[in-house]
Amino acid sequence: MDTLDTIRSISAKTGTIGAMYYFHADTLAKGAELGLDGFRFYFLGRGGVLGDVDAAVVRSAFGYFSPSLLTKMWDTGRERCDPKVAARAHLECNADLGRTKLADVDGLDDYADSAAAVVAAADESALTLFAALRAEPVPADTPARALHHAVLLRELRGSAHLAAVRAVGLESVVAHAISRPNDLELFGYTEPIPVSDADRERLSRAESMTEQMLVAPFSVLDDAGAQALVTGTDAIYAALTAAS
Repeated sequence: MDTLDTIRSISAKTGTIGAMYYFHADTLAKGAELGLDGFRFYFLGRGGVLGDVDAAVVRSAFGYFSPSLLTKMWDTGRERCDPKVAARAHLECNADLGRTKLADVDGLDDYADSAAAVVAAADESALTLFAALRAEPVPADTPARALHHAVLLRELRGSAHLAAVRAVGLESVVAHAISRPNDLELFGYTEPIPVSDADRERLSRAESMTEQMLVAPFSVLDDAGAQALVTGTDAIYAALTAAS
């Protein structure tokens, strides 16, 4: 299987899979135990792998969000809970989701092995959020390990894409306005974000650049490994999105 075909085959579904636990009912309940509402647990849980840092550091790793919204959520969140504690709890919610939803999915070991190989081969330079997440412990059991690596693959692409967006001279908020125009208010913006044809062309170049940045780590997979990644992604996606 061609490396770019593998990257493109799993991209959209991995993006969904890796975010499934963010606002799951069990995740919200865990956040409440820590004194965090869903939005604060998202920011502190996802960004807490960076440690107890200033909001500007989280902003540099996340992109896209309004600085004022991110700063408010991060600073008020870390007043209530240590970011590292929140991050470990957040990741455990993902692990628990894997254990609940993926126990009967075939091919998880092969998927997790392929995903782990890609993750290990990635150069973490300039990929801050991915690098911080990769330093976290990996669950030992297969369902949790598989879903943990799905999150890592999501952050690998996300971090690479943010770097590519900046490399082509596009502001992350403009990229967000093009890709997800209906979510601007959710991300803290109250006014329309102007978008030009030149901006759209820059984002197209950033998409291509993102894929090229991923070629090297994905190239470590042989055909069997690539197929296991694609097949496993499809199976995990189906299991997580099936009606309960």
